[in-house]
Amino acid sequence: MSYPPRLSHLATRAVVVAKLVPTYAQAHRLDEEEAAQRLSSALSGKLLPALLEAAWTAMQGKTKRLNEDGLLEKVATTLSERPLRPGRVAPMTPSWSAFLVLTDLEAGTASDAARRVMESEEGRRRGNEGLAEAGRFLAAELTRGK
Repeated sequence: MSYPPRLSHLATRAVVVAKLVPTYAQAHRLDEEEAAQRLSSALSGKLLPALLEAAWTAMQGKTKRLNEDGLLEKVATTLSERPLRPGRVAPMTPSWSAFLVLTDLEAGTASDAARRVMESEEGRRRGNEGLAEAGRFLAAELTRGK
């Protein structure tokens, strides 16, 4: 884990789910409650640390003037009033689609065909791109406050 432990204390699974639910629900044509349950299940394993890692990398690349403590303080300030505020809906791209397939795999709702595709070299590459894009989105959501 190369992101600071405080990030996982600020961006808890519930916070990350809240930020991703609108995009996930719209992409899957689900109500937000069902989308939140699936996302929570998907993020209960290794996907959450990987997503936080991608978000932290994106945050560090976005600003040169803030050090680690400054970035974490910005996240804390953003989340201080409404930590479970829903995120914006992300525009669908091939990378986002790959990330959504990863979440479905982790939640156990993806088909065997999707699993086989994501296990291929191209699927792993697309999955990594999707994780990076979702990390950039999450970084923006966690730092868009005051």
